[in-house]
Amino acid sequence: MTRPFILGLTGSIGMGKSTTASLFARRGVPIHDADAAVRRLYAAGGAGAPLIAGLFPDAIAEDGSVDRARLRDQVLGRPDSLARLEAAIHPLVRGEEQRFLDEHADASLVILDIPLLFETGGEDRCDAVLVVTADPEVQRQRVLARPGMSEAAFAAILAKQLPDADKRARADFLIDTGLGLADAENQVDALIQRLVGAGTA
Repeated sequence: MTRPFILGLTGSIGMGKSTTASLFARRGVPIHDADAAVRRLYAAGGAGAPLIAGLFPDAIAEDGSVDRARLRDQVLGRPDSLARLEAAIHPLVRGEEQRFLDEHADASLVILDIPLLFETGGEDRCDAVLVVTADPEVQRQRVLARPGMSEAAFAAILAKQLPDADKRARADFLIDTGLGLADAENQVDALIQRLVGAGTA
């Protein structure tokens, strides 16, 4: 029985991962966005909200949804709390991922967009890994241009992520977004061609 080629997509903050994912989507490649899955689970009525309410009641907003900022405060710098959170939520995200794979079983290529792919061992579920990268100064300029972002917040986020150099060393494929959108589009087209051939994604 044939199945899709599973490409893991990851990249550090400000590297252009979301833009790259959108380029694949525009070319008809099905994408499972792990962050979007978490947002659905944390929404009021989502399957994850009651679990979080039991573990971290102070992180629940008045409408029953999970307040991610409050939740972050509850687990930041607390490995035991973070482990409890991950033990509750990761199986739900994996369940959504499997439903996505079942739904797109006839596709030639699918993408698992997982921001912390290496950090969570997600590469083991992929046939290959694509890392989106850019020059560190390009990354810094992009991130600090975001509303509410500071040097301290940027440093804290980077501290939780595997360094870009390590990600690149472990990648099967790279896309450099520092050369502009048109160049990134060309890189995406070339990779799709390489993986599945013209017109099969």
